[in-house]
Amino acid sequence: MAPSTPRRIETGRLVTFTFEGQPVEGQVGESVAAALTAAGIRNLRDSVVSGAPRGIYCMMGACFDCLVQIDGVPNRQACMTEVREGLEVRRQVGAAEVTL
Repeated sequence: MAPSTPRRIETGRLVTFTFEGQPVEGQVGESVAAALTAAGIRNLRDSVVSGAPRGIYCMMGACFDCLVQIDGVPNRQACMTEVREGLEVRRQVGAAEVTL
């Protein structure tokens, strides 16, 4: 497996995406989780077990606490998805259906 190319955050190059229908700005190269955190958004989904709010925890794709729906696709890790212009992000509510 080839090593991945590290992301470079391009300071000053902004894109706009939405979270729950509200506009959020992020810097090119930044993760959705980082942009949401910078915008003061911490609750990304609810626990399927307890209903408690879940948010960003590890920021490296290991914990799955930051699962969101991106462009209609559930179970996307906000910390592993790079922001881009026009992205539509929504909280993930409950368990997402698994399709094979």
